[in-house]
Amino acid sequence: MHVQEWLDSVPPIVIYLLTAGVILVESVGIPLPGEIVLVAATLLASQQGDVNPYVLGACASAGAIIGDSIGYAIGRKGGRPLLAWLDRKFPKHFGEKQVAVAERSFEKWGMWAVFFGRFIALLRIFAGPLAGVLRMPYWKFLTANLLGGVVWAGGTTAVVYSVGIVAEDWLKRFSYFGLAAAVLIGLTSFLLVRNRAKKSHARAEAAAVAAAAAAVVPAAAEADAAPAPAAD
Repeated sequence: MHVQEWLDSVPPIVIYLLTAGVILVESVGIPLPGEIVLVAATLLASQQGDVNPYVLGACASAGAIIGDSIGYAIGRKGGRPLLAWLDRKFPKHFGEKQVAVAERSFEKWGMWAVFFGRFIALLRIFAGPLAGVLRMPYWKFLTANLLGGVVWAGGTTAVVYSVGIVAEDWLKRFSYFGLAAAVLIGLTSFLLVRNRAKKSHARAEAAAVAAAAAAVVPAAAEADAAPAPAAD
């Protein structure tokens, strides 16, 4: 069976549930490609009339909000030992450096770290559990969670769906030239975004190392200044 024919045969309810489920699990704190799944499902909706983009956006929003709320409850109950357990299970995502970066974001932005975290891959995983661990008041968390979930999921769905519709019409006119140009533009955009994300992450790690070093120096100075014990 041709790939397009197979995609056309997938019931819309499966697309809705799969998208909501992956985003929910990611928001709980398990590293999954929620954003990639949402983008792929939205592009499918732009090419397949049976998948309603409004229902898809609503399902993605619900998955994000419910998943973050579950993550918050787990983080509030598990506390710091939960972060230590996650560090052992997912060291690349929940290592000490990553946790330090996320904590500084919460200290700097407060409840808005939950909102903006929905748009940043690392914070998207951390937002719910870390807000619970840090004992953020639930009403603040819920407000930012609702706003972030709706704006991120709804906005992503609307933008990608519009691009998919425009791209389909454009490709029909320009055939392979349009396809090559679209791929080139998409690849360039992806590389630029990834490069900026790497630079931002590198700056955050450098700041974490500098902060740790600044905390160690005074402690070492105090230890050196402490009087030696008197000889018997």
